[in-house]
Amino acid sequence: MRKSILAFIQNTSFKGEKLLAILLDPDKTSLDKLPEMASRIENLKANFIFVGGSFVENGITDLFVKTLKTHSEIPVILFPGDFSQLTNHADALLFLSLLSGRNPEYLIEQQIKSVPFLKNSTLEIIPTGYILIDGGTNSSVLKMSNTKPISQENIQLAVDTAVAGMYKGKQLIYLEAGSGAKVPVNSQIISAVKKHINIPLIVGGGIKTKEQLNNAFENGADLVVVGTAFENNNSFKF
Repeated sequence: MRKSILAFIQNTSFKGEKLLAILLDPDKTSLDKLPEMASRIENLKANFIFVGGSFVENGITDLFVKTLKTHSEIPVILFPGDFSQLTNHADALLFLSLLSGRNPEYLIEQQIKSVPFLKNSTLEIIPTGYILIDGGTNSSVLKMSNTKPISQENIQLAVDTAVAGMYKGKQLIYLEAGSGAKVPVNSQIISAVKKHINIPLIVGGGIKTKEQLNNAFENGADLVVVGTAFENNNSFKF
């Protein structure tokens, strides 16, 4: 029986241990590069591989994850841009609600569209509150969702949004500065959000250096996600 990924994240958070995920975008990563990328991820001792993107051609995610799983035993968690990016070849799904925006398409409509697939799926479904923080760039997530991110200075709004997500029953909160962000989520937001929630905190976007990674961990992130920096640098390491 497959162990619960959510329970693992919750247990490591309770013990104060830190987790690393590498994000791969099927739209930016060719299948022939997956063996080499899987090896690099193994060398980084990442705990998870997140798979997803804002603009991924229908059907590509299924083949991408199926191929990836032949080269790595690291659990694969779907981080989908829409309901078409679902596949039973993965281990779990972040069932995202874009709490920082007010576009119903990403608050509930995409979730409803995914139900026919998920009712018969083997995926572990993890309700996740997704909160976009301004990373200094017009990220693909912002373009796709047609929503505005929360300002890095508006700490109270970020905290209240995260707490509202927790009250709504989300099992994880994900603070995201966006793909290719110029700046990551600042330490004040991470620290303040962590102080006010009692569920695990994920932080991603704009993390390019070991210093930025450690800063996120030290301020309360339980799981940090690295994507663009890994994709763009073959010698990337922390």
